[in-house]
Amino acid sequence: MTRGGHDKDRDTGPERRCIVTGETGGKTGLVRFVMGPEGGIVPDVAGKLPGRGLYVTADRGILEKAASKGLFAKAARQTVTVPEDLVQRIEAMLARRVVDLISLARKSGDAVSGYEKVKAKLDREEARVLIQAEDGSGRGKSKLSTPHGGKYIGWLTADELGLAFGRQKVIHAALGAGGLTQRVVEEAQRLKGIRVGTVDADHGGRGRRKGKDTT
Repeated sequence: MTRGGHDKDRDTGPERRCIVTGETGGKTGLVRFVMGPEGGIVPDVAGKLPGRGLYVTADRGILEKAASKGLFAKAARQTVTVPEDLVQRIEAMLARRVVDLISLARKSGDAVSGYEKVKAKLDREEARVLIQAEDGSGRGKSKLSTPHGGKYIGWLTADELGLAFGRQKVIHAALGAGGLTQRVVEEAQRLKGIRVGTVDADHGGRGRRKGKDTT
């Protein structure tokens, strides 16, 4: 296992180094940044903007340290302007990416929502990922279990899941084995680092939060 709980085999492509922790690994557990034309730091969560990339582990505490300790400027070797709400912007961008990917999975028929549909998909062993709203009833959520060998995502809100399914609120959802599933899991894992914390305290992060929402 590597940074943020990712399987090492899933980290593809060149390794990148976090400018805060110094740890290296694949890009799936990192957030990329580039310098804007006027010296501002710009989050590039899709990893597509031109320019030299600076990488930070997808963890709120580590991102806050990068912003407050001048580490972007140190890594870029120039004066850098960092927005005060940088971490909040990253959280919103990652949440939107996860919602959009789940929406695409729904349109392809690989994602379902609603307790009965999710339960049926789990019972048929067709589900690979169980998704439940963090603000849903704990008693209701406890009636469904993560698929054997599968994943659990529990740090989206009911409103966010509702956006993915074209409804006001959604508490329970599930993903099958479609082509978008792994991408949803990887993007959700980065969001988890911002909302829950995924890096061990010994490595400079906020530490792991115990409970069902860890994978």
